[in-house]
Amino acid sequence: MAWVGILGLVRLRLIGLSLFTIFVIVVYGWRSPAVDLSIPFHPHPLPPSLEQWQDPTDSGDYFDQIAPPRFGHLVWSSFPVRVYIESPTDPGAENWRDLVLDAVMDWNPYLPIEVIEDSDRAEIQIFRRRPPLQPGNLRASSAEARYQLFKAITGKDSYILGHRFTIWLSPTQSGKYITAATRHEFGHALGIWGHSPTETDVMYYSQVREPPPISPRDVNTLRRIYEQPTQLGWLNVRAQEPE
Repeated sequence: MAWVGILGLVRLRLIGLSLFTIFVIVVYGWRSPAVDLSIPFHPHPLPPSLEQWQDPTDSGDYFDQIAPPRFGHLVWSSFPVRVYIESPTDPGAENWRDLVLDAVMDWNPYLPIEVIEDSDRAEIQIFRRRPPLQPGNLRASSAEARYQLFKAITGKDSYILGHRFTIWLSPTQSGKYITAATRHEFGHALGIWGHSPTETDVMYYSQVREPPPISPRDVNTLRRIYEQPTQLGWLNVRAQEPE
């Protein structure tokens, strides 16, 4: 598995009860497969859980607020999505993993999720740590989600474009704000690369005093994202052509 040099992140800063998010794409020196025209742009079949989803409230979505990277939407095409959650042992973290696990599994009715103990096999990793500082920006974050692209080698000169996510949750968060931050960040990791303008949605751009559950608008947006074309999960075309 060869890693390529693209890193994406969503940074959340807590100031009182305000939650601000900044999107940053850091491109290293290697050529990005995002502009590799040998990888097709196609939608993947909807997972059954999203295909069968029906909004009882007909409440719409915020798909117009989602800004995918150049290679397409950050969707998963193989299920269940494997998730690793750190088990911290430091004082004050006794119920941290349980809170995070509950928030992660809130998304399970919509996309199949499997929590595993091997972090190396996980597609999404969650840690109880302060997010790393970025060069030129020394302000600490309270939560952050980053993705990395990689080429999964399938044969000579052939590969599938894949991605992995890492989520950091600051130890300074507690109680319901751990749950809220996990739900929100995990929504990014499942593919919602943007924010809702409505405070009753989990993906609202600012933290509220009473964090909401996942809303029908969140799920409607997730479904629309999974209906879109992407390069992720597809074999490069050259590998499909006969010699």
